[in-house]
Order: sequence, then structure tokens, then C-alpha cells
Amino acid sequence: MILIGLTGGVATGKSTVAKMFERCGAVVIDADQLAREVVRPGKPAWREIVSTFGRSILNPDRSINRHVLGTIVFHDKTKLRRLERIIHPRVAREQARLTRQVARKDPDAVVIYDVPLLFESGIDKRVDKTIVVTADRETQITRLKNRNSLTRSEALRRIKSQMPLRMKRRRADHVLDGTKQPRRLARDINQLFKYVQSL
Repeated sequence: MILIGLTGGVATGKSTVAKMFERCGAVVIDADQLAREVVRPGKPAWREIVSTFGRSILNPDRSINRHVLGTIVFHDKTKLRRLERIIHPRVAREQARLTRQVARKDPDAVVIYDVPLLFESGIDKRVDKTIVVTADRETQITRLKNRNSLTRSEALRRIKSQMPLRMKRRRADHVLDGTKQPRRLARDINQLFKYVQSL
């Protein structure tokens, strides 16, 4: 089995790339999905987040309002780090459990771990190869404004809260352009998938 860390900047097209790898036959583990699971109402991470940030971050159904919490933490790096310390270790444990499960079912599987903070959290040391999906800043801003209804300054704040893309590109084993036409991007991914399978 081979474990590949897939990352990029916010709104570079990482989720699209993950879906394309899945169509090639890879097993995709989504860190954002795992993060949503570990903060479900009543879970230990949920209790810790509510205790740290207050009940004003909750929706009427007691789930965490990601937009409200995001607004708080993306204005304050200390709070962002505090939130990451609550969520990341739990997500890491869940990812490790799911990866072991896949390995037992298919020892030759290609597992793509789709994780925004691959390098920032040191997860790159726990994977076999890394892929970075890139896009120019204006594309990122436009996508964030359309997808998340953010203002330009909010979008920039999100982008700047992550490691610069140029640094991620330097550390990556492979780089994919998330602004390419879908057919051309799919062709690149297909070639990369075949290469990874051969390792």
C-alpha cells in the first residue's frame, strides 16, 4: 500500500483532484470530513471547542457553526493554533485507523490523504509521497468569494493563514495545476496515478 498526502492552498482545486484520483481507483481519506466527524455535538473535541470559544459558535442544533468559528480564528493566530491543537491529534488518529483498515482489505491500495495542512502539521513525514495542487492567487480569491461568500479581504486572510504555495511547491514530490481544463487535469492525474501504482 502507498499513502500519498494531497494538499494545496485554499481553493486551489484540491477536492476536484481528490475526486479524479478516486475515479482512477484510489481510496481517498478527507481530513476535512474527519474534522467534521470529530467535532459532532457531544464528542470530546466538541466539548473542548465550546469550552474554549463559547456557545455563540453553535447552531440551533448544537453543531458548530464553521463560518462563525472561522471568523474568530482567522482573525487571531493564537486562537487558530488552539483550535488546531484540539482537532488535529483526533483527526490523525482517525486517519491512521482508516488507513490500517484499507491496508488490511487491499495491500496494494493507493490511499490519498486529502489534508489542507500537510506540511504545517508535519503530516508529510508520515506519508510516502506528497502532491501539491496550485492555483494563482486571483483564482483562489475568486473561488473563495463565490464558494464561501467571503469578501476579498476575508479571502486573503484565509489564504495568508496557510503556508505560502511557493514553499509547498518546493517541498512537494509532485505538483498539479488546479486551474487546468478538467480534461487536461484528468489526463495528468491518470498518468500520475499509474506512476504511483508502479512504485
